[in-house]
Amino acid sequence: MATEISEEDLAAIERRASLATAGPWDSRIEGRDHLGGADVITTAGEDLYVHGATHADQDFIANARQDIPRLVGEIRRLHAALNERGKA
Repeated sequence: MATEISEEDLAAIERRASLATAGPWDSRIEGRDHLGGADVITTAGEDLYVHGATHADQDFIANARQDIPRLVGEIRRLHAALNERGKA
């Protein structure tokens, strides 16, 4: 079920992203990215430990910090292009 993303939706998403700890965030999996210690998401602030998450979940959470602002920007760019095209 496709639903349109309004400017209000984008603003709310952008606001949540802006309130999160600054990026970039990096998923560090013990045995994959480092030896010894725990799985962790490193940030510009405190490290985050996500208990009960799969490695894929942790990678997704860490990458969302960078991905969400880029996606919001791309959606706004596409909305503007569609609006311009509709004026032609």
